[in-house]
Amino acid sequence: MPVSLIILAAGQGTRMNSDLPKVLHKVAAAPLLHHAMAAGAALSPDRTVVVAGHGADEVAASARAFDPEVTVVIQAEQNGTGHAVDQARDALADAPGEAIVLYGDTPFIRPETLEAMLEARARHAVVVLGFKAADPGRYGRLIMEGDSLARIVEYKDATDEERAVTLCNSGVICASSRELFSLIAQIGNDNASGEYYLTDVVEIARRNGLSAGVVICPEAETLGVNTRAQLAGAEAAFQARARTDALDNGVTLTAPETVFFALDTVVGRDAVIGPHVLFGPGVTIESGAEIRGFCHLEGCHVSRGADVGPFARLRPGAELAEDVHVGNFVEIKNAILDEGVKVGHLTYIGDAEIGEHTNIGAGTVTCNYDGVMKHRTKIGKRAFIGSDTMLVAPVTVGDGALTGSGSVITQDVPAGALALARAGQVNKPGLAIRLFEKLRAIKAAKVKG
Repeated sequence: MPVSLIILAAGQGTRMNSDLPKVLHKVAAAPLLHHAMAAGAALSPDRTVVVAGHGADEVAASARAFDPEVTVVIQAEQNGTGHAVDQARDALADAPGEAIVLYGDTPFIRPETLEAMLEARARHAVVVLGFKAADPGRYGRLIMEGDSLARIVEYKDATDEERAVTLCNSGVICASSRELFSLIAQIGNDNASGEYYLTDVVEIARRNGLSAGVVICPEAETLGVNTRAQLAGAEAAFQARARTDALDNGVTLTAPETVFFALDTVVGRDAVIGPHVLFGPGVTIESGAEIRGFCHLEGCHVSRGADVGPFARLRPGAELAEDVHVGNFVEIKNAILDEGVKVGHLTYIGDAEIGEHTNIGAGTVTCNYDGVMKHRTKIGKRAFIGSDTMLVAPVTVGDGALTGSGSVITQDVPAGALALARAGQVNKPGLAIRLFEKLRAIKAAKVKG
């Protein structure tokens, strides 16, 4: 059956004490909203609707950055979760199949859990995701009658007996799109908060002769983020799970607790990740590559057999082919390094293309920015760039060419040529001794004065 997602992302999140909308705070280098969208995207939904409110323009931009086809609707006044879902009514008026309601501040719902809810729809008109809480606190309670869900009671409206129940409501709900909006239309706001609770659809469904059921997931999946402390806890939980998954998938982490992954990091089997490596968004590390300690990578691709670091930085657009070596204190940005290229140390390569088996000497810089525009540097195959070469782009160095150390290259270098571009050396016999004597005398006079 087709599936539609409704992701609630309208809240301000006052307890975050932030000007940034709550769902845009990041875990694993990605907004909380993207985590929820990623979980739902695994179901290949026909439509995704994000309900925005506080900071709607920012939330909409973030949602579209993840999925350009997303529909964003606005909840101008926050009158409860039922009211929020109802804002998606027009966007899904003709949507067939199922609808799943997710929350933009609940990042850890697994796709497998959502699939289980869809399967449970064969037995129930409405399916709610629940969890057994170690400390139920102020969660809404799921009141069961045998294997069926009778109703959901918000904590503030619950009796003492109902508060003793430990089966709690995550807020995630699944029903047919048509049935969901039919039930929402019957929700009232006669409760302690005067809000339209989405949870009331269960009791309304039962009154209409429809069945309701529960799928139970681990409590950790339902972790919501409402405070900075919870944000830090969510980061720790994500990283713990990501490290375990990496190890289980055959990745070597020499100091797992010091490695930080992004939401979309991909690391292949038999790759080796050293200590204190930080992955930003958009990184793929192929099997057999090695990332040594204290490296920072984002928006890059590292091929099989390549090794990076220690203390290297790969920025967006860095493409390393097989067996490339990038050493310590090297930065690569928007550059393609073909097979076997070596960039040993203390070098910046930006906006460049480097041919296979070329060696880049220490201290080399591609001078790619003129203060207004960026320019590209092209270096051919099996070239040798001497240490401390400044390549002033746009410039091309041909196959097999050589640049002398300390050169400032401002013109193209033909294939096989040697390029020298530095001032001639002049030696002044005895001048160093006389100069030092003069300087020491000046210094001594200052001390006496």
